[in-house]
Formats: sequence, structure tokens, C-alpha cells
Amino acid sequence: MKNAVGRDIPEEILSLTGKEVFQGNHYKDGVPFTKAGPTITPLMDNTKSKLVGSIHEALVKCGAHDGMTVSFHHHFRDGDLVVNMVMEEIHKMGLKDITICASSLGKAHAPLVPMIEDGTITNIESSGVRGAIGEAISHGKLKGLATMRSHGGRVRAIVTGESHIDIAFIGAPTCDDYGNCRGVGGKTDCGVLSYSHVDGNHADHVVAVTDCLVPFPNYPPHIPMAKIDYVCVVDAIGDPSKIATGAAKPTTDQRKLLMAEYCTQVVANTPYFKEGFSYQTGVGGASIASTISLTKIMEERGIKMGFGVGGLTKPMCDLLDRGMVRCLLDTQDFDLDAIKNVKNPNHFRISAGAYANPFNKGAFVNKLDYVILAALEVDVHFNCNVVVGSDGVITGAQGGHPDTAAGAKCTIVIAPLIQGRIPAICTDVTTVTTPGESIDIVVTDYGVAVNPRRQDLLEILKEADCVPLKTIEELRDTAYSIVGEPEKVRFGDRVVGIIEARDGTIMDVVREVKPFEFDD
Repeated sequence: MKNAVGRDIPEEILSLTGKEVFQGNHYKDGVPFTKAGPTITPLMDNTKSKLVGSIHEALVKCGAHDGMTVSFHHHFRDGDLVVNMVMEEIHKMGLKDITICASSLGKAHAPLVPMIEDGTITNIESSGVRGAIGEAISHGKLKGLATMRSHGGRVRAIVTGESHIDIAFIGAPTCDDYGNCRGVGGKTDCGVLSYSHVDGNHADHVVAVTDCLVPFPNYPPHIPMAKIDYVCVVDAIGDPSKIATGAAKPTTDQRKLLMAEYCTQVVANTPYFKEGFSYQTGVGGASIASTISLTKIMEERGIKMGFGVGGLTKPMCDLLDRGMVRCLLDTQDFDLDAIKNVKNPNHFRISAGAYANPFNKGAFVNKLDYVILAALEVDVHFNCNVVVGSDGVITGAQGGHPDTAAGAKCTIVIAPLIQGRIPAICTDVTTVTTPGESIDIVVTDYGVAVNPRRQDLLEILKEADCVPLKTIEELRDTAYSIVGEPEKVRFGDRVVGIIEARDGTIMDVVREVKPFEFDD
């Protein structure tokens, strides 16, 4: 069955998952639902301790069993140690058919691959996966399905009961013996614990894992003791030096700096750029550079930002320190400077649900004026792919991409025309993760394309004559003229993963990659 972005979703997948095909961003707007609740085990005996001696003991006390779902957060990014230590213990216990429901999985979690291969892990629910796990899924090693959700979509799935978590493990930089968790202090400071709020509220059992036990009460808590069943102290929960890796750094690449300048000009010449505007940027080099260059225009015009939101980096925190933004609303810290900035009284922590859950009575993303995003591919329909590489291998994450793109008044995607000799602007993306109806403007190093849906913005930018305007087809043709039109990825018939839209409908499917075959 074809969905609203023209992707054919197999009937067997619809039957297996019980889902509908994607029918547009606002298909479920205003449709009521009943929140799911966890099974609560009260603790009224004041002589009982929540402290356990090991992950093994915590699993036993929580009733770990075959077929259960365990959850994790990814605030430590490539420095995370919690997922591996918990799954190693589950593997030693001989448990099978485990579903991992993580806010995201990365290169740090490569040790999970053998557990995928032997059936310890059979399903994965995540914003995305990178590295060896993505390769394993793409080559058919996961026996069940990988379900990719946006950050808001993950909260929606848990709140509605679609994803029921048996045991949640929350890596806490500091925690007291009764379970008051904070994302700051200790030796593994990550700033916030925003992704874990929904796990704490809805999991049947919640285990705080910490490497810094502090005196009671650890206040004010980011996850309170009323949500925590057990506390486990370990040697290390993560390496904070590996939080800021890869994309979350400024750039000196001239191509990216050019795109940043184009992006800045687009923002500065569109109608939402005025006193009190709201803004979010991604962690790509060009996105970070655009924030830095936009600051200069804000100073020139005497404009201050109302609020910045989302995952935060040093340039956004610098704006707060300089009094150029009223407040920051933080769901994740991408570098150590952002973590340190959490102490600023106008730097507020918010939950991933408040940030982006589409089934809220309104989320922060709906109040965004601008969001600056990156993409692996953008097609002539303005659909974006941020999860599957040009080789068909899962290599990225939805994150807040679909959430912010749908919510913002002006969604800008930055992508170089050519990425590693692969056209980033193409006829059809490999996999749709964010629908074209959410994207307003695409910025490349060869020009800027405005979605025909936004004739208002197109006319304004034409009159401003501030950037080289192109149609999306012209950008695609330029890319093909430079490197040629790439051959389509060879996929098999088996579906190994699904891309969920924010509302839980199916945006696209990911099929197993066929092994390369040499010609005779």
C-alpha cells in the first residue's frame, strides 16, 4: 500500500505491526488516546534499602525474563558504558528474545552485535543506530525488526503503551541511595537526563546506575526517587570526553562555511527574524557555523532571540552568556561547554516529551520559528533521508529531525550538493525519514531551493536577492552532471526495519542489503 510520500509499504508489515501507512503530518491531530501506565511496586517499609550489589542482582529483583523490553538513554553518546554492561549480564543469564528500546544506539555499542547474532537481542527500537549494529541489521542479522522513531515518536510510543518497558536503566552521573538522579556532578557529568523522563514514568521497573553515590537527598533531582526501584553503583557509567565527537564541532571547511553564510542570509531575510524569534540548530559543522554567523547580524540589528531549544552546543550557550537569548531549553548537551553551561539560571532542562511528543497538548517544537537541520539526502519532492546511507546500510538517526521540521515555521535543511562523490540532492531518496511537506528551504553550496509549497518565502528571497536561488530539480541536475546519476542500491525482499512517522504510522521500510556480486 502506498503512503503519502509515495512509498509502497508491504501488506505483511502492516499486518505484523498493526500499523497504518503515513497519511500526512496532521493525520492524527486531535484524535484522543488513553495514556498507558506502568505496574507499580510500592515501597512502604522504611527499613528496606534500594541499593543492590550488582547489575545481576538488579535484573533478578526486577524479574528479568525472556522476551522482555529493556530501555536506555544515550546522553553519554560514544562514551556510554551502561548499555553494554547491562546487556552483557543479560547475555550471561542466558536470556533470549530481548527488545532494546533506546533513545539511540551508536558506535560504542558494537559489542551488542554477537548478541544480535545469537538471538539474545531480537528487536531494536531506537532513534537510529550507527556503526556495527547498523551494518548487522542491514545485512539481516536481527531476527525481528528495527523500529526507527524520532525523539518525539519514541515518547509517543511509550506513553500510548505501544512500547511497554519492563526494565529501564538510567545512567545517572550522581544519585543518592534512594534513587534521586541528577545529570550533573560526579565524574560522568552529561548535563541533562531528558530522554529518561518517559522511561522513569512508564517502565514497570526502573534501575538507576551510577558511578557517584552522594548523600541523601540529591536535590533537586532530574529523575526523582519516587520513580526508582533500585540503585546500582558501578565503577564507571561513561566517558564524558566522548560526548563531543564527530559532527558536534565547528568547521573550517570552506564549503560548509559558504552554506552557513547562505543559511544566515535566508534566516535574516525571512519574516520570522525579529525580536524574540525562536531557533534550533543541529550539530553539523555548517549548522553550528550558521549560528555563529547569525550572531553578527543579531548584533548589527539589535535583535535578541526569545529561546533556543533542543540539543545544545557551545555557540548557543555563548549567546545565553552574552545576553543575546532569553533562555535555553535543553534536551541534550553535545559538548562539554554545553554541559558546564547548565548551571546558568536561564538554561532550563526539559523532557524529550515536552520537547517533541506529537501526542502532547502542544510541544516546544510547535513554537519554533526556525530550525536548521542536516540530511544525508534530499529528493526533488523535498523528502529527507537521515538514517540510511547511499549504500543501503543504516548509519544515522532520526533524532528530532522529523519533530522540529514539522513544528517550525521555517525549516531549513543544509546539505552539500555532493557528499563523498554521492549526490545529496537526488530524484528519490534511498529512504524517507522526514516528509517533504515539512521542509521549506534546502541550502547547498551550489544554491538554495525553496519548496514550491512556500511561495511566500520564495517571493521574499527573490526580492531580497541575498542568495543564489535554484529549483530543487536544477540542483539535482547539477549534482548528476558532476558525478553522474548513481545506481540504485541492491536490496533484497526481506524488510529488516521500519521508519515510523511521528504519529506511529509507517513512513518507509528498510530492506536487507544484497551482498555485492561480481560480474563473470
